[in-house]
Amino acid sequence: MRHQVFLFAWTVIALLASCSSLVSADVVEHSFHVQNRTITRLCRRQVITAVNGSLPGPTIRVNEGDTLVVHVFNLSPYNLTIHWHGVFQLLSGWADGPEFATQCPIRPGHSYTYKFKVTGQEGTLWWHAHVSWLRATVHGALIIRPKKGHSYPFPKPYREVPILLGEWWNANVVDVENEGLASGAAPNNSDAYTINGWPGDLYPCSVNQTYKMTVKYGKTYLLRIINAALNNQLFFKIANHKMKVVAVDAAYTDPYITDVVVTGPGQTTDILLTADQTPASYYMTANPYASAAGVPFDNTTTRGIIMYEGALSSTPIMPILPAFNDTPTAHKFFTNLTGLVTGPFWNPPPRKVDEHMFITIGLGLTACNGRPGNATCAGPNGQRFAASMNNASFQFPDNISMLEAFFYNVGGIYTTDFPDQPPLKFDYTNPNNSNNANIIMTTKSTKVKKIKFNATVEIVFQNTALIGIENHPIHLHGFNFYVLAQGFGNYNPAVDRKKFNLLNPQERNTIGVPVGGWAVIRFRANNPGVWLMHCHLDVHLPWGLATSFVVENGPTPSTKLPPPPPDLPKC
Repeated sequence: MRHQVFLFAWTVIALLASCSSLVSADVVEHSFHVQNRTITRLCRRQVITAVNGSLPGPTIRVNEGDTLVVHVFNLSPYNLTIHWHGVFQLLSGWADGPEFATQCPIRPGHSYTYKFKVTGQEGTLWWHAHVSWLRATVHGALIIRPKKGHSYPFPKPYREVPILLGEWWNANVVDVENEGLASGAAPNNSDAYTINGWPGDLYPCSVNQTYKMTVKYGKTYLLRIINAALNNQLFFKIANHKMKVVAVDAAYTDPYITDVVVTGPGQTTDILLTADQTPASYYMTANPYASAAGVPFDNTTTRGIIMYEGALSSTPIMPILPAFNDTPTAHKFFTNLTGLVTGPFWNPPPRKVDEHMFITIGLGLTACNGRPGNATCAGPNGQRFAASMNNASFQFPDNISMLEAFFYNVGGIYTTDFPDQPPLKFDYTNPNNSNNANIIMTTKSTKVKKIKFNATVEIVFQNTALIGIENHPIHLHGFNFYVLAQGFGNYNPAVDRKKFNLLNPQERNTIGVPVGGWAVIRFRANNPGVWLMHCHLDVHLPWGLATSFVVENGPTPSTKLPPPPPDLPKC
């Protein structure tokens, strides 16, 4: 009898624990209606593609452990996919979103439901279109709060505010991209930057199109900063206020106090802002960090206003802006961030490395083919602009996704011969090689790197001076990685390996490889599937600055990629 009572008691305890687990995780459901609408910016009416009629699109809020379900109805005239930028997609790679990498596009007039569990990460991520340049206006915040009953590793803020930094064209962005691709030249630069969809009062007709945020004196706010711009890294400042960085790319950091945040396209930064200044109005600003010398760019500034509650009306105070080419400030910010080893999901970086890769990244040229009347292209030397990793300029398939080819073992879609080293060693960052005809040309291919499940991969990214020297933000789908070291010039293993931070390196999903320099990352490939790695400057992705990792299935059912959803879009 006592044994039966004992069993009954443990059964009740087990059931309660199970119920508690179920209660702590929810299913969060959204519907995205994607269609064209006309809005007014910079004195003119412009047709854009937007989600649920808003720019930015809806903010999604989940708790760690929740399942997210998003029904996407494509009512636009364009093919569409949605990428959940930075979400691990553990065993749910079918939901990752990049066109022809993990799925075929959602055709106009069709729909698709994304469903995945958000697990093992907290902080600020975002979602965006992953077809052509649609993400200029098809994007929004994805906020992951701690599991119910858990707290942040810092005092709870008074309020949380998403700050999305965007880029605006006085044109249809799909046309802007297509015109550049057709001519072989660089596409037109943007006409403005935006804060939460508003350009701010430095632009024409925009005094009443300025983002405003009201704060209470003495309160602390969590600003979730997202760089949703297509082609520009940005400096972010708030006049007379310090900011405390507490997370980047949904990975907690040691608190870092700064008066400027530097953020590349795709990156997120969580900062604590305490309203501790004289009650008044203060500008928040975003202006470009443009590291490529002599290359035209949108050299304008967007600004919003922070207004203290109860303050008298006054002209907002303006911060001192960094120069557009202030690389020392950018490098100081990026290299001073370290990981919070007491954070809820911290794991030390693996010490044993299975795959060593050295990847050169930069621009180049491909032969000018297909121009009417044998006309030359508008790129340098009459050729077509391109970009590459290890001189392989990536080209997506167009009849099946790479993930479907992996799952169904379909040949002829990609090759697994992406090189671990560049085909030619040269003085990578020497500006004299900028137009070296012997090394500037590249060719298109769909080369990927195959990796065994759970292997540890270390990559040295080496920027090159081909065409021009600039900072490249590289984004890896499906994983966070540890940033072990960064520097300038050509990577020298005899010297630079001594700089590796293996104690508390920052974790990211997107890294800005320094202008004329290098960065070293390390990650464990514990998620089977096909994972894109590419430059998050949208001008460079269609030029080919990308590759993919094909991570093999693991040995057990729980480490194998499940079959695709039955409604996965077909090509």
